[in-house]
Amino acid sequence: MYMISTIQAQAYRATKDTIHINRAAREMVMYLKELQKNDGLFDHVPDVPIYWGRGNGWYAAGMAQLLTSLPADNPDRPHILRSYRLMMESLIDYQDASGMWKQILNEPSSWNESSGTAMICYAMATGVKYQWLEQKRYTPMFRKAWLALVDQMNPNGDLRNVCEGTNKKNDRQYYLDRKKLTGDMHGQASVLWTAVALME
Repeated sequence: MYMISTIQAQAYRATKDTIHINRAAREMVMYLKELQKNDGLFDHVPDVPIYWGRGNGWYAAGMAQLLTSLPADNPDRPHILRSYRLMMESLIDYQDASGMWKQILNEPSSWNESSGTAMICYAMATGVKYQWLEQKRYTPMFRKAWLALVDQMNPNGDLRNVCEGTNKKNDRQYYLDRKKLTGDMHGQASVLWTAVALME
């Protein structure tokens, strides 16, 4: 939902050919209908009912990225925007007191994970910027997340506590035991997206 949307949206921006953005929107709606839960969040995959943090980060960032390019008259836009808002509303309940989101979103004993936090922060900041989300409600959320991410940076600018690459496994302990990396590109890239969204 992130990779396909981003590539197709970029193709649309470069060519102005709506075939690309329409394809991205149809694909997104197909995934949303199949995978989004009633609370707006996503299992890692259909047969692994675990709210993996970065997995949900991909969904959040993918919808935000697509909505920035999707024309107002696209017939799939209302569905995507509803799904995005539902997810953002649910994520409020799972933000840790530190400002981070967890490796497993709904597991309070789980560790605070940086790449998912950065992707969610990016999605919220983008939503406020484009007025899809209420500024008064969401600005404190993404501001708190950003300050927490800054605290995760080491002196070289490398982000700490980034989950290693993760395949599916129907075992909560598997997710809790994933390695915490520093400087992994899943974190470096997403924190840069967030910084750009905040500067804009």
